Amino acid sequence: MPKVLLLTGDAAESLEVMYPYQRLIEEGYQVDIAAPSAKKLQFVIHDFVDEFDTYTEKLGYTWPADVAFADVDPSEYVALVIPGGRAPEYIRNDPDVQRIVRHFMEGDLPVAQLCHAPLVLAAAGTLQGRRTAAYPALEVDVKAAGAEFVDDAGVVDGQMVSARAWPDNPAWMREFIEVLRAKAPVNE
Repeated sequence: MPKVLLLTGDAAESLEVMYPYQRLIEEGYQVDIAAPSAKKLQFVIHDFVDEFDTYTEKLGYTWPADVAFADVDPSEYVALVIPGGRAPEYIRNDPDVQRIVRHFMEGDLPVAQLCHAPLVLAAAGTLQGRRTAAYPALEVDVKAAGAEFVDDAGVVDGQMVSARAWPDNPAWMREFIEVLRAKAPVNE
């Protein structure tokens, strides 16, 4: 069974972790969650409240990480998923995260990323010259990294598929699974 790696940490958006996790298992892939350490992670829920200028954050699901970033051998995986939320703000600084991201991006392997995940690709030096969606507030960060910001769901740029946030999950995963099936099909 082909394996997909999901990079995340505490304060990741619950729907941006659990939707691809379950959808990829449904497709027949094994999904391993990597985090700073192999521990129970605390995800969050981002939502909008009338009269707030930005989203609010509430505690979401907890879920165990399977492996620490430092212990990941990216050659064992056919694809990479990076959910958003606040986790990308701090995991992007981890040298092992950068090593893992470069493996997939430079190897032309399928990568799905959304919301704040472009921060991780930018820190790894792999976003320049790409087209990517992101949470709209990150438009300036995407442009500063030398990429083109696209305000849309399910944006495909070669092997990379991006989206703005959890409301885009269906379009994001539909496009990613198409790329994944072409590059690393599940043999039934």
